[in-house]
Amino acid sequence: MLLIHVPRLTNRLGYTLNVIFRHILKTDFEITVNLDIFTQHQGPKLCYGTQQIGDALFIRSSELLFQTNVEDQNPKAFVYNDVAALFPVYNAASALPFDIFAATFYCLSRYEEYLPHFSDKHGRFPATESIAFKEGFLLIPVVDRWALIIADIISQRYPEFSVPTRYFSLEDTFDIDAAYCYKNKGISRTVVGVARDMMDNDRWNLLRHRFRVIMHKEADPFDCFDYVIGVHDRYSGMKLKFFPLMADYNVYDKPISYQNREFRDLLQHLCDYAKMGLHASYASASDNRLIGIEKERLATVLHRKTVRNRFHFLLLTLPESYNALLENEIYHDYTMGYADEPGFRAGTCTPFPFFDLESDCETQLTVHPFAAMDSTLYYYKKMSADEAENIYRSLVDEVKRVGGTISLLWHNQTLSEQFGWEGWRRMYENVIDYCDKARKS
Repeated sequence: MLLIHVPRLTNRLGYTLNVIFRHILKTDFEITVNLDIFTQHQGPKLCYGTQQIGDALFIRSSELLFQTNVEDQNPKAFVYNDVAALFPVYNAASALPFDIFAATFYCLSRYEEYLPHFSDKHGRFPATESIAFKEGFLLIPVVDRWALIIADIISQRYPEFSVPTRYFSLEDTFDIDAAYCYKNKGISRTVVGVARDMMDNDRWNLLRHRFRVIMHKEADPFDCFDYVIGVHDRYSGMKLKFFPLMADYNVYDKPISYQNREFRDLLQHLCDYAKMGLHASYASASDNRLIGIEKERLATVLHRKTVRNRFHFLLLTLPESYNALLENEIYHDYTMGYADEPGFRAGTCTPFPFFDLESDCETQLTVHPFAAMDSTLYYYKKMSADEAENIYRSLVDEVKRVGGTISLLWHNQTLSEQFGWEGWRRMYENVIDYCDKARKS
């Protein structure tokens, strides 16, 4: 067992060590502030602080994990062993030239999102404001890389120390903003859609298609769910999740009504093949009581308790959004990613507990970060299906390197092969196949 000596145990420090050693490295450890216990320990040991203790492995600390307030930080990014590093320290005895624990906490806690920053038009923290984007390491799960670095350093000093091998896996997730393109939208929305098609000469083919779908002569283009299930049936060991929008209709929330019988049947059907979670509405960002209402709608349809969520439009404000989930007894969130760039918003591909900086405590909420969203690459990055596939493959390679879990975010309309998404169905299958090969290799 690894024993870690610290001069003072804080919530931040205990949380960080727990994430690195238990959540990422899956190994046990103990923390002590007792110098005698530490010096007498015969097994692997590590001291973290400002001074080395005897000849024990030493990591020089910065101040971050011994603070309790939120203030401007200067992480000073640099490159160490071909990977980005933060919080450099200057001590010849230190096993690393940076405070690996402070760097990890800074990324996982999303510290920079609590500081003054520019927000986009939806009030979101954009990737372009992050140090990971500015310093060029957003596409790398640096926290996982750092954890493997510290594990390697400890095992070199203490050969009896070892950690379990991590294995690559895929978590494939779909947001259902609108289950159908033409069907089940009600009379008023259908009339508006028909009128829009009639006013545009380029949309006459769509008008004919709309009527054929409504008359049940053609499949609805957004109804790709059995196709997705079929793709996953060809592989084993891959997780599939759906997040349906259960909101009332408004400017940014345009779902099929949760009262619609066919939509309810669809969700019950999907529940037989995948895990389900709530897609909390855009409106819920300004009215948190809606989370509870929408959660109950989904639970009523599925006859199951709702414990997962992803916010519509990725509307995530810390710590308010996560605290609202906890108040509604939702303990798993899948929103941790950017709308404007692919990559690892929290620097990791490993699920981790949320730490509330304002309350200075670890919470019961588990954050499941995702690496890329289809609409990011299509709308924000203006990529073709082939260009997007290259991004997905590079992200898979990075996650494979650390034996982590890559979580991908798609929408059912992405696979419709209409409205500009040509080639994305083929690309989706290629990405799933690439993940399967990475998992087996």
